[in-house]
Amino acid sequence: MSSTDYPHWERVSTRWKDNDVYGHLNNVVHYSLMDTVINNWLIRRGGLDIHDGAVIGLCVESRCSYHQAAAYPEALELGLRVGHLGRSSVRYEVGIHRADRETLVAEGLFTHVFVDRASRRPREITGELRAALEELRPPSAG
Repeated sequence: MSSTDYPHWERVSTRWKDNDVYGHLNNVVHYSLMDTVINNWLIRRGGLDIHDGAVIGLCVESRCSYHQAAAYPEALELGLRVGHLGRSSVRYEVGIHRADRETLVAEGLFTHVFVDRASRRPREITGELRAALEELRPPSAG
């Protein structure tokens, strides 16, 4: 996958506590990075109110494939795109790259189902949130 396939990029600096005893980022850090870039987008661009909104996104699936080790101190570039946008769910694809945006460290998939906060029943993705997710569809998706 090319770096141009990601409509959104966010730079994240690794932290001292991210390294494990083997001297590289612990695997759970990769999941935290994915969760962060996704939720930053949803809050800033999609208007998602994580504290008081009627609709929330629940993670129903996540996975990560590791290609290279990364460690503190290092700046990483996270590419974000939408691989599938359904009625109430979305599958994000996240590429964790070195600062050059070309060298892939890890790639992950993360699926949200948007639900009513109180009932936890699926809710259709509409309005500002849907528009923000549409922006994350790569040009090659058509």
